[in-house]
Amino acid sequence: MPFREVNSKMVEATLVPGQKMFSQRGAMLAYRGEVSFTPNMQGGQGGLASMIGRRVANEATPLMTVEGNGTVMFGHGGHHIQVIQLTGDTLYVEADRLLAFDGTLQQGTMFMGSQGGVMGMVRGQVTGQGLFTTTLKGHGAVAVMAHGGVIELPITPGRAVHVDPQAYVAHHGDVRNKLSTALGWRDMVGRGSGEAFQLELSGSGAVYVQASEEKL
Repeated sequence: MPFREVNSKMVEATLVPGQKMFSQRGAMLAYRGEVSFTPNMQGGQGGLASMIGRRVANEATPLMTVEGNGTVMFGHGGHHIQVIQLTGDTLYVEADRLLAFDGTLQQGTMFMGSQGGVMGMVRGQVTGQGLFTTTLKGHGAVAVMAHGGVIELPITPGRAVHVDPQAYVAHHGDVRNKLSTALGWRDMVGRGSGEAFQLELSGSGAVYVQASEEKL
């Protein structure tokens, strides 16, 4: 389901009969046509098991199912919106950053410790995002929210990308992540303790970085 970017803080989705999408509750700004909005009690495309997993993971951002024939405009809190197109791979993103996504995508939850071992768990504590993250897999579009706009940085074999954990938004592809100590000029000038760490992503894929260190 394609998203049309109305501006940096609003997107429009086109709905046709027989298709559905999921969005964060309260994200609908306006719509045209015959469109219905239903509170989603099954945890998205992943069903009951996926819902339970996200509850345990504290990844339980309320969703609504959107169906019908028309167009819907989405936005939330004046945040910048980035549209990510998946072509069979998996997107790793914090649940509260999800604005809307195709109903064809399979939704799940991943334990951060499974990527980067103990350091993956430390990353969850440092970022304040918990030890779990939401996954979306398949072919379709995802609209995510961020502060100050987003840049996509490619990750290629042999060339890792280092990201401030607070600026991290999402990543996709065959990517490993670990947390490393970053002793540098920021520590010298007394910036926040969270910046004593860097998130190192390696492999093949891309990472999305926001122009801010502020959580949503």
